[in-house]
Amino acid sequence: MADHCCQHKAEALTQLKKRQARVLWAVLGINLAMFVVEFGAGLRADSLSLTGDSLDMLGDALVYGTSLYVIHRSVKAQAGAALLKGVIMFGFAIAVFARAVYQFVTEAAPTAEIMGFVGLLALVANLICLLLLTRHRQDNLNMSSVWLCSRNDIIANTSVLVAAGLVLLTQSPIPDLLVGLLLTVVFARSAGTVLSQSWRAIA
Repeated sequence: MADHCCQHKAEALTQLKKRQARVLWAVLGINLAMFVVEFGAGLRADSLSLTGDSLDMLGDALVYGTSLYVIHRSVKAQAGAALLKGVIMFGFAIAVFARAVYQFVTEAAPTAEIMGFVGLLALVANLICLLLLTRHRQDNLNMSSVWLCSRNDIIANTSVLVAAGLVLLTQSPIPDLLVGLLLTVVFARSAGTVLSQSWRAIA
């Protein structure tokens, strides 16, 4: 009876990991595609918020790839992957801040129309990702950190759309710069949360 129970639990765990893997592959593809679209649009529009959001998309793609790698591994391996995710997120916070300094010095004015259209497209993509990941957010540290990254994307996308509207109204690059700096804070805080959780799990 005990053997049958253990076998049933093992089969359930295997099926759970298969479902997690399918979801991670789906969101990985969505984020890679949106990184290419947003990064190109951000450079073309001289938009810090779009460029920052595209880097977040790339970071998430790396996060999902790492999560797929550790999905069948130990809790300690998953915690190590989460630690790597935190480092990546913190690195992108620094990159966005550096881009903000560059655009402030050059006084490049972003194109609001491109910002709005691509920002809306990214929001739809990330809402789909969040919906796919929500049912697995409590599975383990690995999936919890992935869900947190996806939730932050919604905040970033909404901020980009707000910046696009303000740039259009004011004809000023300041709203775009402010949103870019806000993304820096969001990335840094999320990185701190993930790093703290993963460090406790490893220790």
